[in-house]
Amino acid sequence: MTKPDQNSVTPTADGIAAAATRAIKSRGPAPVHLWNPPFCGDLDIRIARDGTWFYLGSPIGRKPLVKLFASILRKDGEDYFLVTPVEKVGITVEDAPFIAVDFTVSGQGKDQEVTFITNVDDRVIATAVTPFRVEIDPATKAPSPYILVRNNLEAKIDRKSFYRLVEICTRHEINGVGWFGLWSSGQFFPVILASELEGNTGR
Repeated sequence: MTKPDQNSVTPTADGIAAAATRAIKSRGPAPVHLWNPPFCGDLDIRIARDGTWFYLGSPIGRKPLVKLFASILRKDGEDYFLVTPVEKVGITVEDAPFIAVDFTVSGQGKDQEVTFITNVDDRVIATAVTPFRVEIDPATKAPSPYILVRNNLEAKIDRKSFYRLVEICTRHEINGVGWFGLWSSGQFFPVILASELEGNTGR
């Protein structure tokens, strides 16, 4: 990461929250991509794999505060930051910063729309711009499904929702290869090779 500004004051969670509150004029994510403040160092905030936010080792129990921090979150390269117009602080993210805890489906077939709901109340439709993807662990073959929420920030789809997603997946060929995957907004999102699925089910 970039070294902090030597003249900057040590950041605190309260200070970041206050600056964010002053800067955000409307509901929803702040325009953090337009802000270019000095880097002020790392803050002891961690987002665990299950989506829980921690500050100084303790869970942040106030959802409005978590949603405020989530609205000023930015990913630059592989690093995550909380950004306000006056300061930028690094935080730790163990996996994805958000968790998709539910989804709804409207329409049918290729024209259906799958809308995911995150733990910070974002709603995002799986499209070519906000794609759904599945990462397979090469060692365990365990799937890790994600949906892009905004600006390089993803939500990991929780297990119960992924099991429900699998129930609405269908077979489709891509360049002559059969895949088992999800349709949303006219886009097909592959999950697993059909040959692998059929081999696992004994077909």
